[in-house]
Amino acid sequence: MNLDVLVVAPHPDDAELGMGGAILKFKSEGLKVGVLDLTDGEPTPHGSPEIRAAETEAASRILHLDWRQNLGLPNRSLEATLAAREQLAGVIRQVRPRWLFAPYWIDAHPDHLAATQLVEAARFWAKLTKTEMPGEPHHPERIYNYYAIHLKLAPQPAFVLDISGQWEQKLAAISCYRSQFIDGRPRTPPTFLDQLRHEAAYWGKSIGTAYGEPFASREPVGLASMGALI
Repeated sequence: MNLDVLVVAPHPDDAELGMGGAILKFKSEGLKVGVLDLTDGEPTPHGSPEIRAAETEAASRILHLDWRQNLGLPNRSLEATLAAREQLAGVIRQVRPRWLFAPYWIDAHPDHLAATQLVEAARFWAKLTKTEMPGEPHHPERIYNYYAIHLKLAPQPAFVLDISGQWEQKLAAISCYRSQFIDGRPRTPPTFLDQLRHEAAYWGKSIGTAYGEPFASREPVGLASMGALI
């Protein structure tokens, strides 16, 4: 398989939270998009492995993903070990994405920090020769970083993507995770979903649109022309 985009998420729901709109936009543009969840996200107060798997399947259908798998690494104790790096690099060699998306590299959640470290190291390892990893050597062109952070930050992004046309579908995908964002949470406004809308509207306002998603990059973002700028 040759994906255009592989989104690596620490837990099921992080891809939807951080870049559900971008995924939907990429799909509307004809790109092949996959998501690799590193853990099953459990235990949580209102979830279970079975509940989370069903929620993930429902959200994946809304996103029209071409591919989604779970690497089966341990939730709450995710580490950037050599063994985990090799597993992730093996997946990258098999699905061969052009672009990788990983969490933002500053966060309070140790799993998110470890996930980004894993993606960066596995990208390098995926191109190695003379190895027992599956697949042929492959080196994704770029890593971009989405925001699904647990700190009250408003960092300056490298770019903001207009997701005005995808917002409602993104919200529908996030709402599939009832065990995480609806059950047991306060029902009085602003709810968690209300806050997500406010954040998306904030980023949309920054670029003159209704809704937006911010992205970071450790490397400069290159432009072939100014034609795609808003």
